[in-house]
Amino acid sequence: MSAYEVNFDGLVGPTHNYGGLSYGNVASQSNSQAVSSPKDAAKQGLAKMKALMEMGFRQGVLAPQERPDVAALRRLGFSGTDAQVVEKAAKTARPLLAACSSASSMWTANACTVSPSADTADGRVHFTAANLNCKFHRSIEHPTTSRILAAMFANDKHFAHHPALPAVAQFGDEGAANHTRFCKDYGAAGVEFFVFGRSAFDARFPEPQRYPARQTLEASQAVARLHGLDEAGVVYAQQNPAVIDQGVFHNDVIAVGNGEVLFHHEDAFLDSERVLAELQDKLGRRGGRFVAVKVPRAAVTVEDAVRSYLFNSQLLNRAEGGMLLIVPEECRNNERVWAYLSQLTASGGPIREVKVFDLKQSMQNGGGPACLRLRVALDETELAAVNSQVILTPALYDSLTQWVDRHYRDRLTENDLADPQLLVECRGALDELTQILKLGAVYPFQID
Repeated sequence: MSAYEVNFDGLVGPTHNYGGLSYGNVASQSNSQAVSSPKDAAKQGLAKMKALMEMGFRQGVLAPQERPDVAALRRLGFSGTDAQVVEKAAKTARPLLAACSSASSMWTANACTVSPSADTADGRVHFTAANLNCKFHRSIEHPTTSRILAAMFANDKHFAHHPALPAVAQFGDEGAANHTRFCKDYGAAGVEFFVFGRSAFDARFPEPQRYPARQTLEASQAVARLHGLDEAGVVYAQQNPAVIDQGVFHNDVIAVGNGEVLFHHEDAFLDSERVLAELQDKLGRRGGRFVAVKVPRAAVTVEDAVRSYLFNSQLLNRAEGGMLLIVPEECRNNERVWAYLSQLTASGGPIREVKVFDLKQSMQNGGGPACLRLRVALDETELAAVNSQVILTPALYDSLTQWVDRHYRDRLTENDLADPQLLVECRGALDELTQILKLGAVYPFQID
């Protein structure tokens, strides 16, 4: 039976803004308080989805979250009508309102970790929502994320859903941004690669000194257990603490993999030789031929990688052979990065083609092409069991573009978050979206 990798991209929400909320994310902090365009952001994301669909890749859509999150503000002591809650927060705790208004769920690489049925003990596709507890504005996402995923992948015969891990520092889990799967074929048993920043209980592992390490070894191990993964098909690696301190807050800012190929920076991991040898050995035992494409620091510095988001790219298997790398415009604008990519595609290696996309609205908040998508490997039967309304088609693309035009603002500033009308607009947009995508009641305002 044929199997496919389906990319589910996050729709950018109506409250997309530059709050500078993510300490350790250089782009997020450096663009704090800039004027955003929610409409442009959503359309840039949709344009990428449409382009990949037209290239023959299977493409899905993941809905944004309700923002401002009034329920979260109520839990923090604000009371009254919904409008009064927003107004009080804006007057007395503006940073909390900004956090509860973040559109960060657009980066669906952080939504959850996914293990395909070929890897799991019970032969189902497993999803574990990420707790994202390192940042308050992201830690409030997982309840709605779980409901949306359950509405998209609703067949218990094929799909298993796990709640987020305990929301404590020892089990910090950032989802698929720190998880990669290697395989000879999407329907064959593969090797799941978990990258962590620190260990909660083992002092032998070094930690970064400037920025927090968001993913723990213990969280990665817990997800592997929940998904019923065989130890023979799992590899754990520690992210280099020195690169975390340079702004590499997730592994997908310094490495990306797909199929049998890992594209990574020379400084991505601690004990790289051991890690690569283990990947090669375990994938080899499952019939694959592991290929590591190492980018030397002499060609691209970590600083250049962070500024350009070279590794926060999508690595896709082309039908005609070889691999396609989807990169943001910032890569072309960086002379050293673009020179390296030109040499890479001419070298005869596995990466044969590079395509550039304008994702400036997302990039300014610290998220590139890879941040915007969640990869799910599905066989034909499983794909048929997915809610068909979330699979992108030309008609759905047109509907979503028109939906954005009806509901999204052209510009948004931090002061606009204090406008209670923004909440009304957001809820109206999401209520209509759940009908377009046939999700049912997934948002708090639809349930309460």
